[in-house]
Amino acid sequence: MDISSFDDLLQAARLQPEPQRLLFVFAAVELPDDASPAQRARFEAGQGGALVPLMCVDKAPQELLSFSALVEEASQFSAPGHDWAMVFAAALSGTLDKAPTSADAQAPLQRMVDAIKGGSHGAYIPFDRQGQPVRFG
Repeated sequence: MDISSFDDLLQAARLQPEPQRLLFVFAAVELPDDASPAQRARFEAGQGGALVPLMCVDKAPQELLSFSALVEEASQFSAPGHDWAMVFAAALSGTLDKAPTSADAQAPLQRMVDAIKGGSHGAYIPFDRQGQPVRFG
């Protein structure tokens, strides 16, 4: 299935033969302190910057009705001045008809955070604040 929106991700997770747990890492885009003038200019034009994970959460697909519901929940935990620009998503599959728990999701979520900090986010699907996939170029 082609994931062209957040709703596609929810649908795909619900259709999997084994129960899933969705993993989310919310990230901001910031300009590093040691940025060059060229990097600063690109950042001001809406390009470049560094991804900074702000918060993470795991959910069963049945716990999420829509992207709007996820955004609303995230807004309750966003610190002032630390607004997220995108959310990275992944799925954790259960086994033998047993759904993964939040405890099962902790180590994979930490690996996601570490990967995003290191710029290795290719294994995850990033969505913008409207629930549309982000394309990195």
